[in-house]
Amino acid sequence: MTITVLRLGHRPGRDVRVSTHCALVSRALGAKEIIYSGERDSGYEESVRKVVKNWGGSFKIRYEKNWRRVLARWKGTKVHLSVYGLPMQKHIRKLRQQKGILLIVGGEKVPGEVYQLSDYNIAVSSQPHSEIGALAVFLHEYFSGKELEKSFPGAKLKVIPQERGKKTVKID
Repeated sequence: MTITVLRLGHRPGRDVRVSTHCALVSRALGAKEIIYSGERDSGYEESVRKVVKNWGGSFKIRYEKNWRRVLARWKGTKVHLSVYGLPMQKHIRKLRQQKGILLIVGGEKVPGEVYQLSDYNIAVSSQPHSEIGALAVFLHEYFSGKELEKSFPGAKLKVIPQERGKKTVKID
């Protein structure tokens, strides 16, 4: 069960925070990689790589100018997260049986072609919401909550849970 996230239409200066949060959520909740399209942003790439270096795991980020090429070459199942899609709760069991999911997350206006090229158009809610929220809910449901216990080998930093305040420690 592997998931790669495809973030459509990144625009430096405008989308860097949203795209970064897509990558952070993807990594923390069990995806193995994020591919982004739109404009190349080396600062975004470096930021994500720095998180992986410090917080562990093997998560990857890569740029692909042509998102259509990613969809055409993908050997597994393509799942587009969309408010207009079918209810996730009615399809999640079937999706868990798929190997190699490409989870497509929109950016600026999603081209209608994405809806046609996807194997599934899935909604976590039929109300307006953020792509980051949809990504988090989908990954949580897909992994049945087990992603919350995921370990990150090679971590140099670790959060020490606190009722109040913030505490991190360096790991040797």
